[in-house]
Amino acid sequence: MRTATVGAAVSHVGRVRSNNQDSGYAGTNLFLVADGMGGHAGGDVASSIATRRIAQTDRLDFATPQEAEFALQSAMVDANRELGRAVLERSELMGMGTTASALIRVGDVVATAHIGDSRIYLQRGGELSQITNDHTFVQRLVETGRITPEEAAVHPRRSVLMRVLGDVDHAPEIDTSVIATLPGDRWILCSDGLSSYVPEEEIHAVLNGAEDARRAAGALVGAALEHGAPDNVTVIVVDIDRSGGTSEGPQLVGAAANDPDPELATPGRQHNRLPAVLLHPMRTAAPERFHPDSEDYLDALIREDRRRVWRRRITWLAVVALVLVGVVVGAVVGYRYTQTQYYVGFDGDRVAIYQGVHASLGPIPLSHVVVPTGISRGALSPYAAGRLDDTIPADSLQDARRIVDDARQDSRG
Repeated sequence: MRTATVGAAVSHVGRVRSNNQDSGYAGTNLFLVADGMGGHAGGDVASSIATRRIAQTDRLDFATPQEAEFALQSAMVDANRELGRAVLERSELMGMGTTASALIRVGDVVATAHIGDSRIYLQRGGELSQITNDHTFVQRLVETGRITPEEAAVHPRRSVLMRVLGDVDHAPEIDTSVIATLPGDRWILCSDGLSSYVPEEEIHAVLNGAEDARRAAGALVGAALEHGAPDNVTVIVVDIDRSGGTSEGPQLVGAAANDPDPELATPGRQHNRLPAVLLHPMRTAAPERFHPDSEDYLDALIREDRRRVWRRRITWLAVVALVLVGVVVGAVVGYRYTQTQYYVGFDGDRVAIYQGVHASLGPIPLSHVVVPTGISRGALSPYAAGRLDDTIPADSLQDARRIVDDARQDSRG
């Protein structure tokens, strides 16, 4: 029986976001995830435009995997142009953009195209492998040996993208590859709403526990939500199936399914009006996630991060110094207060007047003898000796002398 391609797509808005800016497509041989960004400036529009344009590739027949690879790359470049035209039409969309990760099966081979930080994984046998590389600032730092993967996972700029589809680059660099696929392979495409919150070992375990693509995709989205995923989550699972099963048919999920702006989302649409950007020459700042893929920018961010680290260290040192000063001042004031106090007690076997309080701070006593007397314990009545064993506080040195005189009178009596 001919091996079939069985895919399913699931998308969820996440636990925090109010709208879904992800888009996904599960077709006959083409599968795609796009993660839009730009907030209310049009992240949902960006992912929808890109997804609908790239999805047209599913209608084509390819003689070789290389033809499919080139077609995917060309479709992403065309989607980039569509996004640029949308911005010319609507200036409020400036800065919008989207990631795109797609694969298309041609016989026993899969062709992929990728830009951004959405991911493609392959589960084969007992292993889960990440096929794509994230086009992020921290990934570049890892690749150049400046930080470790563990440091990248908690880096404050781990969401800064170096490459996306949008209006920031007229000729975006698309990663492509051609990979052999086998019956039993399971391919996973996902937005960072999954990969940023669910560890790969858990992704692998969830996939092992799901019988078919639909259950696997739903279970992965559920796992992301259990981890509190604040971001949109989109997962597409593609099984290279021996049984001859079939996909659910061309399926759009997320923003592309809702088509947030049908007029702009029509691929190839020509705009006859005067471009709005000419009427609004003051270009609004793009979100931080969009940046050119240049070493100058990379070095500038590294310098900025170093300054941030030093500022944080200086702040912490200042806080620690203030706390230490407070502790020292408090200790000095407290010690001085104890030295205004007096009490009468025994120094060995003799009655003595102490300055301070009958206590210690660790090995440091908070009192010392200021007036020794010649009165011995044996010369006192049991009652007087018992009181002095517990020490008798005095309001002043003069009051302490009165207590000693009373003890002396008691001994004579």
